[in-house]
Amino acid sequence: MNIHEYQAKQLFANYGIPVPTGSIATNAEQAKQQAITLGGQAWMVKAQVHAGGRGKAGGVKKATDLNQVAEITKNLIGTHLITHQTGAQGQPINTVLIEKTTAISRELYLSFVIDRSKKCLAIIASSAGGMDIEEVAATTPEKIITLSINPIVGIQAYQCRQIGFALELDANQRKQLSTILVQLHQLFLDQDLSLVEINPLIVTDTGDLLALDAKISVDDNAAYRQNKLFTYYDASQQDEKEHKAKQFDLNYIALDGDIACMVNGAGLAMATMDIIKMHGGEPANFLDVGGNTTADRVTEAFKLILSDHKVKAILVNIFGGIVKCDLIAEGIIHAIKETKTNLPVVVRLEGTRVEEGKALLAQSGLTVIAANDLSDAAAKVVKVVRG
Repeated sequence: MNIHEYQAKQLFANYGIPVPTGSIATNAEQAKQQAITLGGQAWMVKAQVHAGGRGKAGGVKKATDLNQVAEITKNLIGTHLITHQTGAQGQPINTVLIEKTTAISRELYLSFVIDRSKKCLAIIASSAGGMDIEEVAATTPEKIITLSINPIVGIQAYQCRQIGFALELDANQRKQLSTILVQLHQLFLDQDLSLVEINPLIVTDTGDLLALDAKISVDDNAAYRQNKLFTYYDASQQDEKEHKAKQFDLNYIALDGDIACMVNGAGLAMATMDIIKMHGGEPANFLDVGGNTTADRVTEAFKLILSDHKVKAILVNIFGGIVKCDLIAEGIIHAIKETKTNLPVVVRLEGTRVEEGKALLAQSGLTVIAANDLSDAAAKVVKVVRG
């Protein structure tokens, strides 16, 4: 789960990480009043969306008077911001963050991520922070510093100093950076995060470090113990179908193809998408209905698939381990009848009570295309779609 910049900065402030003073607004008049309260002569108006690249896309603008604050806010609220990290439709802007401008001496980059290959947290830092950090990573990777954190002993003082020297900070700034790194590490562990990013972490004109931006992603598996944090969830920033899937405990990600997939198990879903592409097709989604699938969840999965108007056929690929194939077959029959879909449905069942499941489908009177194995299923569904 991603959260907004202003929410991430609230968490930063709770952990003693320096952030600019700011307030959120949902309309032009409120934005103007927030600027008055903040004081100063100039303000930044920042669109709050779950995407990077806001500055280049016009989602972060400077206002030099109160009327300009109101005008910028009016032009942003209610629109969609399209960046290199969003789809063609962009992300809706419902809120803006108003902050006083800050004099910037240098821009740095700092993040904590999970290094799955080493099974530990990693610190990534660079002296070339700002809007073009992706280009820096691609063209001058030597400017990127990466350090692994031992999960037993945690972040060490020498690592903080090592990063401080690599970023060419003076003694006072290195001390500030050490505090920020230690607190970010603690924040990451306490809140079950999967990513923390500050881009840019600036050196102000007074020589102090300040988190000018903040990005946080939370591990969805921690929802049961991070109740307060998950109240930050903003459904408007998520694909409508993905949001609906979450309500039924379905793992769904929309893709650009026209062959819908309904599979139980993430690994099997990935394999299904791969073999569809091997046979010349394009998957329309990733959809994992999970190991404890029921007839009702199969029906909801079908409804979700059919809400994508690009879909021309459906491939159901189920391995009955925990779940029984006859139960899945009943769910497929019920789903097709309830949704009244005319789309071709190719079904491959394997595992517990597979013969009973196949018999139910054969006796249903529905036009369901049976497949013997995964390769056969992919070939048949691609043939149906491509004619």
